[in-house]
Amino acid sequence: MGFFLLSGISSPKVQHIAPGAEVAPQREALQTHTVLLTGYNAVPEQTNDDPFTTASGAYSNPEIVIARSRDMADELPYGTVVEIAAREGTPSGSCGIEVVEHLIGLRVVADTMHPRKKNQMDIMFPVDTKVSIRGKEVNPAVALGICRDVEVRVVGKVDIRGIPRTQTELAAALNRASLAARN
Repeated sequence: MGFFLLSGISSPKVQHIAPGAEVAPQREALQTHTVLLTGYNAVPEQTNDDPFTTASGAYSNPEIVIARSRDMADELPYGTVVEIAAREGTPSGSCGIEVVEHLIGLRVVADTMHPRKKNQMDIMFPVDTKVSIRGKEVNPAVALGICRDVEVRVVGKVDIRGIPRTQTELAAALNRASLAARN
């Protein structure tokens, strides 16, 4: 007799289990990348003449958008949904990820960085939001700084022409995709 064990958002796999055997939950390995992580704002000084439109054509939504360097385009095409986590043992140095962590959430790859950037991702932050760092109120992109060796995990894909507007909508879209993969 076989049982189907489903996990994550990937396609189901069949695992044969002996009757009465204990089953440990299994999770399929997700595609991961270790990158240099920085932040930016949708302003002409940090983008191009049209800061309201990303390179993919999507709206520059600082709650959802992340940019990736051009060398990562094949692995992380537009519409790829990622989650970000600082790796254990990552030296803090100029990295303030813990200060802006509440602003990151899930992100959709919808923008591209300058060609000189390699193996890097850039989180879009709201211009009008401030966070406190060492007693000063600063832009989250400044507070984030430069984070080395950050793990970025692919957790799904959405249609770039209609990416969700909020974290709640994005999580719901991923949940629907996960449920569809199970049927």
